[in-house]
Amino acid sequence: MSQQPALDPAATMDSQETLSREIQQIGEDYAAQSTTETQPRLNFPPYRSSLLRHPTKSLQLADPETIELWAPAFGERDVHPLEADLTIQHNGEPIGERIVVSGRVLDGDGRPVRGQLIELWQANAAGRYMHKRDQHPAPLDPNFTGVGRAITGPNGEYSFTTIKPAPYPWKNHHNAWRPAHIHFSLFGTDFTQRMITQMYFPGDPLFSLDPIYQTIVDPKARERLVATYDHSITSHEWATGYNWDIVLTGSNRTWMESDLGDAHADEEDH
Repeated sequence: MSQQPALDPAATMDSQETLSREIQQIGEDYAAQSTTETQPRLNFPPYRSSLLRHPTKSLQLADPETIELWAPAFGERDVHPLEADLTIQHNGEPIGERIVVSGRVLDGDGRPVRGQLIELWQANAAGRYMHKRDQHPAPLDPNFTGVGRAITGPNGEYSFTTIKPAPYPWKNHHNAWRPAHIHFSLFGTDFTQRMITQMYFPGDPLFSLDPIYQTIVDPKARERLVATYDHSITSHEWATGYNWDIVLTGSNRTWMESDLGDAHADEEDH
């Protein structure tokens, strides 16, 4: 008779089945209401590790001039085109499926947003971040740091070459796994205007089990976070391609995380 694995003492004792029932009930309650929610719920009980740290009060306005005196700053001339290729930052080839992620940044009227600084970060092909707090027992890749940046072109276009990340466990509940994803950060005209979101890959079986993905209770809004496989971006014997547009405003806008702290929450819960 096989033995059940020991519960992780750093995780909650709740099972995936418990979380899935809660997620299903929230989805059914949302479907029965007449309003549409396109942004994530801050208070989402299945997202256990956020219950004591999600914002409960309105954000406070800060003096941007004071912040910018101390924040880093650079212009588009300081971002080299090669920084968008995460596979050439070290002496060797990183391990994993090479991919190209391309798309456009658009406003709510479909107009391109040019000159937009985009940063991304992600786990490697084994599902581990190059971060000291990530102690997930998967191998680090010395040839893959998992960070890059680019500036959108005249038509709002961007393109990154990278490695497809793997799912990874986190401590929200017992046997919790996050779908494979890439974090995106977009700056506006200064460093006080920052939006953060996540891009997912089509067909991931972990979507329905993930409390973070499910914090967006509207199915169509969730789907806007999932890239599309695009064979026109795929290149012969080199890389598979995905397309993902980011819409900043309007009813079809891409979900953005509410504040900077949320962006690293899942990595810190490893």
